[in-house]
Amino acid sequence: MRDGRDRSATWHSPAALLAVAAVVVGMLAAAVATVAGAGCADPGRLVTRADGVVVLEGGCVSAGDLVVPGAPLATLDGRAPVGVRP
Repeated sequence: MRDGRDRSATWHSPAALLAVAAVVVGMLAAAVATVAGAGCADPGRLVTRADGVVVLEGGCVSAGDLVVPGAPLATLDGRAPVGVRP
């Protein structure tokens, strides 16, 4: 719209710049908190079993955290979810 007003000047106001800076600081704080909370005291280790299969022992990842395409679904109690045939 050409009404003679310079709309880009709105972002040069101190209040607008302060608001943008506050959003940036808030997002940075959220990112730092997320990374700090994602730490794991035991990174785990890869161990080769007697049958030659390599498994992850320890760590913060359990088998239920991993998604394998094509694998059957299961619930925590080992039964098939509702609507899924075993």
